[in-house]
Amino acid sequence: MKILYNFLVFITGFVLQFLAFFNKKLSLFVDGRKQTFKKLSVFNKGDQIIWLHTASLGEFEQARPIIEQLKNKYPNYKILVTFFSPSGYEIRKNYNLADVVCYLPLDTKSNAKKFITKVNPKLTIFVKYEFWPNFLHQLKKNEIPTILISGIFRENQIFFRSYGFFMRKSLEAFHHFFVQDSTSKDLLKSIQFFNVSIAGDTRFDRVSQILHQDNSIDFIANFKNDQFTVVAGSTWKEDEQLLVNYINSTSSEHQKFIIAPHHIKNDNVLELKRSINKKTLLYSEHQNEKNIKDFQVFIIDTIGILTKIYAAADVAYVGGGLKTGLHNILEPATFGVPVIIGNNYDKFKEAKDLVHLGSCFAIKNQQQLNETLNHLKTDVDSRKRAGKINHDYVQQNLGATEKIMNYINQKL
Repeated sequence: MKILYNFLVFITGFVLQFLAFFNKKLSLFVDGRKQTFKKLSVFNKGDQIIWLHTASLGEFEQARPIIEQLKNKYPNYKILVTFFSPSGYEIRKNYNLADVVCYLPLDTKSNAKKFITKVNPKLTIFVKYEFWPNFLHQLKKNEIPTILISGIFRENQIFFRSYGFFMRKSLEAFHHFFVQDSTSKDLLKSIQFFNVSIAGDTRFDRVSQILHQDNSIDFIANFKNDQFTVVAGSTWKEDEQLLVNYINSTSSEHQKFIIAPHHIKNDNVLELKRSINKKTLLYSEHQNEKNIKDFQVFIIDTIGILTKIYAAADVAYVGGGLKTGLHNILEPATFGVPVIIGNNYDKFKEAKDLVHLGSCFAIKNQQQLNETLNHLKTDVDSRKRAGKINHDYVQQNLGATEKIMNYINQKL
């Protein structure tokens, strides 16, 4: 199995280099990794480095509260953040609390040895579900303290299959697992891993902090103009198709829509704007528009402000759940906003919890979206009740960061 894995990684590297000529995202994936070891050269021998690895943007948000605590408590340590995905790296490559942000090289034996030898971290933190056998083997071989935070395990993962010995073996690199739920703990216990604590999800701590910052945006308030407002965040084309159909069919002028697409390429944004038959404004145009309140749809073709925009929502639609992978529903939830998502959410504990509580509404087609939006618009009591459930749920799940930091403080 180990030989097969290494062969597949080797072949994958060649295939990706070829495909990168035809795909911009893959080009970022391949070309970005060529810069990794150059970026690491800023570290000096003797630097005390804490390495955090995240798959993409969502996992980075789980790492962020830990990074902030580490930077505050251990200012003499250097922080290294690695990403697997371009969608995370491109947005957070200039994150100011990290000394270096780079891609994780492909998981070959030579890359793992070279990377670990160069960095020689005092502590390694993997986030949620990134498990790379060669890197983990090298961490174990070098006796580097390694932990998993906000971990989530599912029964169908390879670790729990009869043929999963190779991947199970890689888990031995972890000195401790901080998982989100009892199911994950029981699954690890079933394969003889007992160094496990249920700490919860650090994203709750992260999104709770949002409430203590200034979330007002003047042009959003002017656009909203005290009207019922739906904020659709991190939308993909399949989400936008349903949303646009709803927007175009509504006859009410006292209803506003803010759409923040996941992809903000110019062609995609212009196509979205052309599909809407209501008066529509782009963020990139808003500074030239004096009467912003006269528009009914606002498309946010920029990044970095969605979280604050959720504060203005009466209802939030969070994209990705219809097909590509659900985005963060905790950001609108912390503001006490009811949330609508696509019906593919089984991998997301918080979504399952909130759907069960009746404050997050899963839809799978146009009819269900229309009915849910109309219900939440007209039934103010239901809307407020769902929003309160979401806010309370976030508050009740705080504390993962403190539990993890208590462990780290004993190791550094």
